[in-house]
Amino acid sequence: MTHSFVETKDGVQIFYKDWGPKEAQPIVFHHGWPLSSDDWDAQMLFFVQKGFRVVAHDRRGHGRSSQVSEGHDMDHYAADAFAVVEHLNLRNAVHIGHSTGGGEVARYVAKFGEPAGRVAKAVLVAAVPPLMLKTASNPGGLPLEVFDGFRSALAANRAQFFHDVPAGPFYGFNRDGAKVYPAVVENWWRQGMMGSAKAHYDGIKAFSETDQTEDLKAITVPTLVMHGDDDQIVPIADSAELSVKLLKNGTLKVYKGYPHGMLTTHADVINPDLLAFIKG
Repeated sequence: MTHSFVETKDGVQIFYKDWGPKEAQPIVFHHGWPLSSDDWDAQMLFFVQKGFRVVAHDRRGHGRSSQVSEGHDMDHYAADAFAVVEHLNLRNAVHIGHSTGGGEVARYVAKFGEPAGRVAKAVLVAAVPPLMLKTASNPGGLPLEVFDGFRSALAANRAQFFHDVPAGPFYGFNRDGAKVYPAVVENWWRQGMMGSAKAHYDGIKAFSETDQTEDLKAITVPTLVMHGDDDQIVPIADSAELSVKLLKNGTLKVYKGYPHGMLTTHADVINPDLLAFIKG
């Protein structure tokens, strides 16, 4: 029997999925805030059918993983991912991260994956690095008030907030002429509400205030940076366009008019592009 949980060094149960042939090249997926590994359904089904081994885990405090009080920061996120990778003994892996998961991938590859010789390539999709928060050294970032607003909305009425985000900016459903998928909104809500309010609250600081400049500089494996130029959650100018300059071996692919949640809304375009990069 394959157990669906791995226990971290600090005693947290991390839920994971592991599909496909064990001898195949592994692709590891790192989800965004406040979601779960279920957000990768469109990618995992695509790649398992292409013969890959696909692995995805629920971040601590998210989805089916332990709702622990502490450790909701990029260092723990990366260490938890490494616990899954070591448990499954994954080598030559491709790590793909969306949004906050992109930050997790950058920290993971820099601090764990490359030093352990376990990473082949990385992909950052609509990812938060190098730094979302506006600071003296990051003038193009978003002001702290934006993230304080997230915290206030979450604390006041998480269920409503977790409806408004996907119904509006996350998938670009607030744009004129957008094709809206109500079930996609419901699925985002379902994933979010499975997780812990404290993990989600603390996670806002993790994804907005973690400076990952040095992580990006340390990565040497081929890294694909994918971003929609109509991303209303992680604006492209202060994320992807800066990240690709910091990466030693980075490539930027920009998707005109695509939203933050393009992995779901435009999987038919994104998946073949991911496959081409992985095989290339």
